[in-house]
Amino acid sequence: MERSDRLPVLAWVVAGVFVAGELALSGRYGFLSDELYFVQAGRHLAFGYVDMPPLAPLVTRVTDLVGLSPTAIRVVPALAGGAVVLITARIAALFGARRFGRVLAALAAACAPLVFALAHLGITEVYDLLAWAAVLLFVTTALLRDRPRMWLAAGVAAGIGLQANNLMALLLLGLAAGLLLTRRPVLRTGWPWLGAGVAAVIWAPNVVWQATHGWPQVTMATRLHQINSGSFAHVFGVLDQLAYAGLLVIPVLVAGFVLLWRTPELRFLAVAATLLVVFVLVWVPGKGYYSEGMAPAVLAAGSLAVERWVCRGRRPALRRGLAVAAPLLSMAVSLPSTLPVVPVGDLHEVRNLDRVTTADTVGWPQFVHAVAAEDASLTEAGRPATSIFTANYGQAAALDVLGDGLRLPPVLSGHDTYSLWGPGHASDRTVLAVGTLGPLRPYFGECRRLTTYRAPDHVPNDYFPVPIGVCTHPRGDWRTLWPHLIHYD
Repeated sequence: MERSDRLPVLAWVVAGVFVAGELALSGRYGFLSDELYFVQAGRHLAFGYVDMPPLAPLVTRVTDLVGLSPTAIRVVPALAGGAVVLITARIAALFGARRFGRVLAALAAACAPLVFALAHLGITEVYDLLAWAAVLLFVTTALLRDRPRMWLAAGVAAGIGLQANNLMALLLLGLAAGLLLTRRPVLRTGWPWLGAGVAAVIWAPNVVWQATHGWPQVTMATRLHQINSGSFAHVFGVLDQLAYAGLLVIPVLVAGFVLLWRTPELRFLAVAATLLVVFVLVWVPGKGYYSEGMAPAVLAAGSLAVERWVCRGRRPALRRGLAVAAPLLSMAVSLPSTLPVVPVGDLHEVRNLDRVTTADTVGWPQFVHAVAAEDASLTEAGRPATSIFTANYGQAAALDVLGDGLRLPPVLSGHDTYSLWGPGHASDRTVLAVGTLGPLRPYFGECRRLTTYRAPDHVPNDYFPVPIGVCTHPRGDWRTLWPHLIHYD
């Protein structure tokens, strides 16, 4: 590394505080349903799954072997988030930012809701974000510092990223288009193609798995397009993508985008960012964070633009203070609705609550015990449940992971990868139906509701309330019914 590209100590301090803060909050509420799902997927290790590549379940499996808790699962994501903070500062250095610009880039990344929200959870998106940042760093280093071997590092990062989330393919296509339009000579060398070959080799096992299982992630992508393509989503799609960096940081993002376009050697990144934003806006506007992997590069460019603004104007100290205050204030505004800092009993009063990072991590142990109580009641009545069938993988995974020791019957679901694991040898004589009375009713002679589980403290959870019932007198065995109960969404 060239000495001029080294990061200031303060940038490392920002990253360290970021990681420490994430870990301090990691155990405040509980597991996210996706984290429980990944624990269960890690217990069924494979080269692929219906709705994700294998990296996140593999990392979670390692954690599961060491000791299962929300904090344990979230250590690696917190470190990944800290790495994204440092990479953003490093990219700013490559762009030409001096000390203040590099520190500001680190601060902007650390305070971005996108980064601190994803780094709080053990889900695919945090590894995807890190992989995008690494690819951007290595490609930029290869081009701006004339280090062609960095294309191989970019290939490794891209391959690992593809094993985390197939969205990496969007970044690679965007970068390819940017290079083709603005830096075509580099494509006449062998290094970018060697990097692409490395990525392809690393990705190959997952591609083979998808091909041999009927390309389920293609089906998933189509379904996500249908769910996230309403007119309302299109109207607010661009604002949604910008807001993930923080409302007061939007000017920094805009300045960075303009700088990328105006700087010839960086224009390939502007092309890639533009194509990604347009693709998300057109295809899945309701998933604005799909393009946010470009944030490290755009924030780095924006920090350089702000640094120049500070240096060329009057009252530089005031301007510097405003630049530092913007990300900090944005973080202060979004933190109560995005991370577990509010007491659970007060969550129902929080405006603009991010249910994924906060509310959806509340109530899963109580849910498991509510289902176990109904199972015990059926047993006492002389008609013990022979299996449990849930509406989604989150409910099923919670029962499988948190229900250890409760002696629950086999837990089944037709949702996503649970559908591949199938019913096994479970009996459908008496089925405890969790959120599935409607879907099961056509296939059973009798279905009735037993109770309704609600999240504690009136927390507005996306998964609850959920009806719990029982279905008996099946009109066929599980293997006959299974094809009718599968759903990918």
